[in-house]
Amino acid sequence: MTIEEAQRIVDTWIKGTGKGYFSELTNMAVLTEEVGELARVISRTYGDQVAKPGDMRHSLAEELADVMWVVICLANQTGVDLTEALAAALRKRETRDKDRFR
Repeated sequence: MTIEEAQRIVDTWIKGTGKGYFSELTNMAVLTEEVGELARVISRTYGDQVAKPGDMRHSLAEELADVMWVVICLANQTGVDLTEALAAALRKRETRDKDRFR
């Protein structure tokens, strides 16, 4: 699936099955929550923390996808084309950082 298709699928779901987009501020809070859940999985899987019962309810893939879902929601509701935005970010790194890590 392309990023454009993902944006369209999320928008269709939100407008059809969901009850519409949360406000941008609420979605920012939801994104923060999802990133925290992702951090929990990473810190217990790859870091020094030991998982407690219930810590690993969700997989790394699921948490990454949840973060992507909310990012797509924010992009959709603010009119950002993520394909164009990612291409611009890649171009920036190709020029600004081309020699940075050598």
